[in-house]
Amino acid sequence: MIALREKIMNNLDIVSIGELLVDFTGFSSEDGSSAYKLNAGGAPANVACMASKLGSKAGFIGKIGRDMFGFYLKSELLKNGIDTSGLIIDKNYKTTMAFVKNREDGERDFEFYREESWSADLNLRYGEVNREMIDSCRVLHFGSLCLTAEPARTAVLNSVEYAKSKGKLVSYDPNYRPLLWQNEEYAKSTIRSAIRFSDIIKVSEEELKLLTDCETMTLSIAKLFSEGVRVLCITQGAKGCIVATPRSIHAYPSFKVETVDTLGAGDSFFGGFLHKLCKTNKTLEELEQEDIAAMAMVGNACGALTSSKKGAIPAMPDAEQVQTLLDSYRTEEKKS
Repeated sequence: MIALREKIMNNLDIVSIGELLVDFTGFSSEDGSSAYKLNAGGAPANVACMASKLGSKAGFIGKIGRDMFGFYLKSELLKNGIDTSGLIIDKNYKTTMAFVKNREDGERDFEFYREESWSADLNLRYGEVNREMIDSCRVLHFGSLCLTAEPARTAVLNSVEYAKSKGKLVSYDPNYRPLLWQNEEYAKSTIRSAIRFSDIIKVSEEELKLLTDCETMTLSIAKLFSEGVRVLCITQGAKGCIVATPRSIHAYPSFKVETVDTLGAGDSFFGGFLHKLCKTNKTLEELEQEDIAAMAMVGNACGALTSSKKGAIPAMPDAEQVQTLLDSYRTEEKKS
């Protein structure tokens, strides 16, 4: 029996499709022993939550298990203002889990508990996708993790193709996690297959090379533009980001914060970037350089503030905190 759909928000700005999972984030307890804290995670969900916290109307499409983790995840999305009318809770599958530990060099180790046979996010089917949500949004956002296996791969790619046919903007985060792929060559071909649907892509410098096999950033950017990409965001951690369009390439500085945990910082950047894009009410071709600069700086502020606290969604700033950081940056810039 098909469950009744929840009512969809009117005029959604951003809808994310893909994985929603439980992050167990490692930390040291007061007695010095290792412990893990339960948080909601999954890159597409993180992007939606960041945009929502800034004031965008955001929704999520995906599948979770009918288990204690699934109910927890839905409650976290609702708490963050996310439209969950596209979220399916399926008793036949289990919610995916990821254990995350920060290393001394600042990088992170991931251990995923995720299999095709039982993981809910990998078993989303295209017939289950709430296409009315896509009809109602301006931007459909997706990542590569649900492209690792069927039926989710077809569900996501068909949804993205549907969004394009309806004139929606499509944003894509390759988000390469080697442990989740059979091998690097298979990952490359699958991740690259989604470029043709993408208007806006966010990548790290390592992912940029993975997508293009080009030796220089300039050649990589040119190759992606030749494949139809219209805006490219290259995140550089503490250095900030580079935003490229067919008309310009500019670097934008990050903000000085004490970094505690970088989990979700890139997703926060993209959520802030897409939020600011939606608020311009302009097409990508109509964007002026000051619009792009504002989008990049809001994204950088979101990423920096998220990295100054533990966790992903719990660490995300609200609009007031982002504006305070932007104002302080402008004040320091005037002084110098």
